[in-house]
Amino acid sequence: MKAIRSIFRLNFLNDLQYRSQALAGIATQFFFGFVFIMVYVAFYESGNTDKVPMPLTQLVSYLWLNQAFFSLIYIWTKEKDLISMIKNGNVAYELVRPINFYFKWYATMIAKRVSRVLLRFFPVLLIAYFLPKPFNLMLPSNLETFLIFLLSLVLSTFLVVAISMVLHMITFFTLNEKGVLEIFMSVSEILAGGTIPLVMFPTFLYKIAYVLPFRYTCDLPFRIYTGNISISNATPDIIGSFIWIIVVTLIGYLLTRKALKKAVIQGG
Repeated sequence: MKAIRSIFRLNFLNDLQYRSQALAGIATQFFFGFVFIMVYVAFYESGNTDKVPMPLTQLVSYLWLNQAFFSLIYIWTKEKDLISMIKNGNVAYELVRPINFYFKWYATMIAKRVSRVLLRFFPVLLIAYFLPKPFNLMLPSNLETFLIFLLSLVLSTFLVVAISMVLHMITFFTLNEKGVLEIFMSVSEILAGGTIPLVMFPTFLYKIAYVLPFRYTCDLPFRIYTGNISISNATPDIIGSFIWIIVVTLIGYLLTRKALKKAVIQGG
């Protein structure tokens, strides 16, 4: 456990050094945030939106949260060092080290995601809050809602990394991260609510997304913040997050053990 904490700390501090990259990321998040919001504003102003299940104020805040915590909750973020290591055979060096391979990379991914989001989220949220209506970020309705949001966001981070680890471990069997994984990551982004909040999905697609773990990574915490999901309704979803974290982490761990036992070292 001490080694895992050290790995987390080293990767966390290392990524905090890339401030110019963070500034570029902030500019990118603002650009896409405004693009998405302007599209939705045009939609809401174009006709009758009485039956739309999410008011514009909630939707705008949802979109700003999505951009602010982009580095934390997006599943398809790749760990290039790990993929390269698997493909070129350098994973052999990892296998002789006295540390669990799975949890080492689990801690590495969490550290990088947390450090990147810490450099970006506050400027995005601060500026978004002071923007004129309807482009501004609203505050949560009360402290309890905010605390439940924070809890769900923390849980979503662990779940995102657990899912990402499963995807990366599949590379042991395919020896290529493209193709199936690229499709899976794109689909998971949609089903997580990264493009459109799930509450705005067609009924049949919403039912599919509801039983999958992806909605806990993005849609749940942001809809809790905006008040679109009440605290009473959020409680069973928080429990569901815990369950999915355990299930997906166990799947990733067992898949890693199987992959390492049958790994064929590529390269010279």
